[in-house]
Amino acid sequence: MATLQIPQGSKARPGLPKTAPSTDLTAMVDLAFLLITFFMLTTSLSRFQAMDVARPVPSDRPAHYPASRTLTLVLGKNDRVLWYMGEPGTTNMKLAPLPAVRKVLLARKTELLKQQKDLIVIIKPAAASRYSNLVDILDELNITRVKTYTLADADQSLLAEEKAALRRNGI
Repeated sequence: MATLQIPQGSKARPGLPKTAPSTDLTAMVDLAFLLITFFMLTTSLSRFQAMDVARPVPSDRPAHYPASRTLTLVLGKNDRVLWYMGEPGTTNMKLAPLPAVRKVLLARKTELLKQQKDLIVIIKPAAASRYSNLVDILDELNITRVKTYTLADADQSLLAEEKAALRRNGI
């Protein structure tokens, strides 16, 4: 297929035919095409996956959420989450590991779907929580198809009851 012709610089003996040495580059061309197609496929298959998060414009009036439909997730340290339904003073705050949040979301969502209502989730990261925990919670919301959620400011939006529960549980 592809050959490399090298001109012969020396004189051959009289009576012997001059043979030009040649190198077959077919294998190199095949390897080059394989590498090109491999890199084209790997770059086209590794697309970035991002989820759009729209934050509302800050306003002077505080937002009111129906307490019966509101699930609050307080992200703590050591991949643990403090969660409760409704108002913080009236309901029992429960502690769950981060992987168990999906079960909580699905249970509360199916409970509200029976009443034909949507679940509202408030995510409150504490100062000790990690950014990866927030990303994991957003992924869980996307997986469970929770459409209405809000991100509260880190550690500034925590209520006194939530801070006390975090201290009590060591997170």
